[in-house]
Amino acid sequence: MKILAIETSCDETSVAIIEGRGHKIKVIYNIVASQIKLHRKTKGVVPEVAARAHLEKLLPLIKQYARKVKFNFKTGQGIDAIAVASGPGLITALLVGVETAKTLALLWNKPIIPINHIAAHIYSSLIPNDNFQPKWKFPVLALAVSGGHTELILIKKHLQFKKIGATLDDAAGEAFDKVAKILNLPYPGGPEIEKMARGENSRAFQFPRPMIGSKDFNFSFSGLKTAVLYATKNQESRIKNYGFVADVCASFQKAAVEVLVSKTIRAAKEYNVKTVCLAGGVAANTLLRQTLAKKISEITPAPQFLVPEKKYCMDNAAMIGAAGYFQVKLKVKSEKLKISDKYFPWEKVEADANWEL
Repeated sequence: MKILAIETSCDETSVAIIEGRGHKIKVIYNIVASQIKLHRKTKGVVPEVAARAHLEKLLPLIKQYARKVKFNFKTGQGIDAIAVASGPGLITALLVGVETAKTLALLWNKPIIPINHIAAHIYSSLIPNDNFQPKWKFPVLALAVSGGHTELILIKKHLQFKKIGATLDDAAGEAFDKVAKILNLPYPGGPEIEKMARGENSRAFQFPRPMIGSKDFNFSFSGLKTAVLYATKNQESRIKNYGFVADVCASFQKAAVEVLVSKTIRAAKEYNVKTVCLAGGVAANTLLRQTLAKKISEITPAPQFLVPEKKYCMDNAAMIGAAGYFQVKLKVKSEKLKISDKYFPWEKVEADANWEL
């Protein structure tokens, strides 16, 4: 089964083709048109600007795929369904992808699969890495951590999500971006902070670890961000000093990672999970990946740890296709995966900026 996948939830325009068979997924094609340079001017995403960029890029990307592989753009011959990120995200950005997908579904007479963006990030852990085909062992605990969300989600079977923890204020990725802005670092802040922090003194500043000792699994990063603001207040001259900024970055990153890892490990033990997934844009952070992997290995018995390749941590259409494939597979319950419009009528698909798992 081949799925055309579309992702436009924020500031990345992405198109992919996923082929699924049984529990195996193959990424035939995945392309991302980044808007990073566009949004660096404002040091953040402007929704209307992002939407216009999606409008300019989306159809050309789909046509580009059609030229590269056996796919008829006029008829849709060569694909079986269309999966599209329908929320959460920026409503203006989501609408571009959703309305494009609905139009193509109608023109091509193909079923359409609305996909939750956070669920797709979680399913990115099932995208093959080289020759390794990941497979979940249930129950699964997912740490979904990005610019818009920071959530701990328990999964007892496919597509059955239970949120057991979430941020009460800023998402972790949002905190990275805001701290980068305080330090006059370019957008997006996460990669810049990681780059500056590499090899620097992570004990230079004793930043707080908000809610690390709370009995629940919720997060808070607003206080950590504010601590950085106060530590650098009236330090305009020092912010121009590489060593000072690098130490702030290293100390901030260490604090954020410790909170994320601590909560995840405690939840993994309490729920006795067999798989831990790390997903979302912040999952590309090397310190987070390495620290979480180490702490998971110390659990007895240790759950398997799945984290996607870094290119699949950022917003991409391959993860939309992966989630779409499993959604179809479980709804149809057929080895041949024969599907028709009755399962996903295009008329009922809508963008939902606040769609929760």
